[in-house]
Order: sequence, then structure tokens, then C-alpha cells
Amino acid sequence: MKKIDARGLSCPEPVLLLRRALVKGEDEYVIIVDNGAAKENCLRYGQYQGYRVEIAAEGEAFELRLFKKEADT
Repeated sequence: MKKIDARGLSCPEPVLLLRRALVKGEDEYVIIVDNGAAKENCLRYGQYQGYRVEIAAEGEAFELRLFKKEADT
């Protein structure tokens, strides 16, 4: 699992960090952001790339967990 700490960064930086990480094709990622715009943009980008995304509030930050979706057979 790859963990990305994007707290303190404004868009599009969190999405760009996520994009670079997703190139590796791992099954699970976690990205931590601290603003609503970054949360929404990373959520949409992860879903667009075929990941299921779960969001949890962590104090004033948000932890997004991205899980690779199983291929339909």
C-alpha cells in the first residue's frame, strides 16, 4: 500500500501526486488531504482511474483509501 501525504498542498498538486503514484498499478493507495477541493478532485480522479474510494475524516484532514476494482469476468 502506497501512502501519500498531501496535507498543505492546494489543487492540482494532490491530484498530480496521486496520478504519479497510480502509474505503479498497486492494488491499494491512501492519500491524506486537508481541504475539500483536494478531497473531491482526488475522489473523482481515483474513480475515473477504476478505483473504489472510501473517505474517512481524520481530525481536520481526510484520508482517502483507493482500492483497485476487480475486473468483471
